[in-house]
Amino acid sequence: MSAVTHSDIALDVNGLRLEAVEGGCVLVPSLDLQIRRGEILGLVGESGSGKTLTCFGIAGLLPTGVRMTAGEIILDGQRIDNRSEKEWRAIRGGQIGMIFQDPLSSFNPVKTIGSILIESARRHQNLSKAEARALAIDILKSMHLPGSSACVDAYPHQLSGGQRQRAMIGLALINNPALLLADEPTTALDPTVQLQILALMRRKVSNSAGLMVTHDIAAAAAICDRLVVMLEGQIIEEGPTRTILSAPQHDFTRQLLAAAPIGTLTHGGGQ
Repeated sequence: MSAVTHSDIALDVNGLRLEAVEGGCVLVPSLDLQIRRGEILGLVGESGSGKTLTCFGIAGLLPTGVRMTAGEIILDGQRIDNRSEKEWRAIRGGQIGMIFQDPLSSFNPVKTIGSILIESARRHQNLSKAEARALAIDILKSMHLPGSSACVDAYPHQLSGGQRQRAMIGLALINNPALLLADEPTTALDPTVQLQILALMRRKVSNSAGLMVTHDIAAAAAICDRLVVMLEGQIIEEGPTRTILSAPQHDFTRQLLAAAPIGTLTHGGGQ
């Protein structure tokens, strides 16, 4: 494998420290991550290990009561953690696309899928309303969403879980972000739909970078080039997906692998 240069790095997280505002409880003591362009990194571990907080910290979306107290986040060579909220609104949806765990609660229930996609496209690109609508339909078609022209005028509750997840991926990717963050993107989906969603993510991240947060190591193994295993807010193991699957070094990683359904741990990533 060729040496990684600075220009190859899409996301560089250095010494990320997250604390509870009340009491100063340390949730993530010091975390380092690097993701190369064209790479999907899987952040895996048990519930409560700090995966989602890390993801939200990178996106500037930490919940009330949690703050970043140290470290820096660099995206495409530019530091972003010290930006104003106005600047963050330009970064989120533009440079960073986000797939949330539950699309039904993440979409505005009184807006159609199309209006949400159109608003995002017009905010981050110089497009007319007609151009943005055409782009919204095209992105939904690329998600293999049946009846894309009709779905663009549907409300979130009128779509199935798998259809909403496809629409959410479309929203995350409509502005060609440099980084795609996916927080438990296959939760509550049946196995067949899970595979379709993972395959879509793999194809769409080929020209950018992706971070997939999940407790499902089998799902991460399906598309991730590298895996990072978290436990109690700390990274305990990381490496190429094939290496982690075939020769885990930490007891907790071995337990995660042992808990995965038999036959699911097949590496389908790009490296």
